Amino acid sequence: MRAFLALIVVLIGVGAAAVYASAFIVHQNEQALVLRFGEPKRFVKTPGLNWKYPIVDNVEIYDRRILDLDTQPQEVTASDQKRLVVDAFARYKIIDPLKFYQTLRSEDDVRSRLGPIVESALRRVLGAATFQDLVRDKREELMKEIATQVNTEGEEFGLQVVDVRIKRADLPEQNSKSVFDRMRAERQREAAEFRAEGAAKANEIKATADRQATVIKAEANRKGEEVRGQGDAERNKIYADAYSRDPEFFEFYRSMQAYEKGLLASDTRMLISPDSEFFKYFGDSKGRPAAPTTQP
Repeated sequence: MRAFLALIVVLIGVGAAAVYASAFIVHQNEQALVLRFGEPKRFVKTPGLNWKYPIVDNVEIYDRRILDLDTQPQEVTASDQKRLVVDAFARYKIIDPLKFYQTLRSEDDVRSRLGPIVESALRRVLGAATFQDLVRDKREELMKEIATQVNTEGEEFGLQVVDVRIKRADLPEQNSKSVFDRMRAERQREAAEFRAEGAAKANEIKATADRQATVIKAEANRKGEEVRGQGDAERNKIYADAYSRDPEFFEFYRSMQAYEKGLLASDTRMLISPDSEFFKYFGDSKGRPAAPTTQP
């Protein structure tokens, strides 16, 4: 009885091992190639559980997604003799697992086989274009042409290059310095021109402002002289009118003004005769000269 149970356990174990060795799973982002003694038998693209003969069959799993391939930075001379350091990458996918297996076997071999093809296509296409075409005008068209050439040469590997893109396209270090120096000199020249134009404009504005200020001052002085002239004329008219009404009072008023301006409190000294006409109102309120003294 024990021997029978042991035999059943052994048979179950062998069956489980056979099932395990016969089953394989293909995920949604994968594709599989079934090989029998190294010869391809069938290609599996449908995701799910699949079966194979144990021991005699082998399964190679490949990615169905778009994969990246980075190239080494390389120096390219454009058609206008300008040198560039180009760093690019390609994106590809496996469309024929059988060809891929027969030529490359694994994804690790893609770099050594497809990488030189991408670099060669880059040199050919970019070498026939100008620097301006690469950096601005026809960059997209050049990338499509490179992808077309790579697809033509890489078709034998069962690959399809979806896209080729340039990550960086710079001038060599020695050229970059000279270009930078030229750009700096150009910017300095433009800055000097802007400063000169600004200084000329400032001088123009200043000259215009000075001219306007001179005109305004002259006009103000003219108007001031006119007003002062009118005031003097009005004053003289008032004086003349006052004098014609009462000449004695007017003369007295003018003398008082002369005393006020001439005899100031701050150290005023005058050397003049007391009998002078200037002091005539000091002896008499009506300004009459003093009567001569009679000698006995």
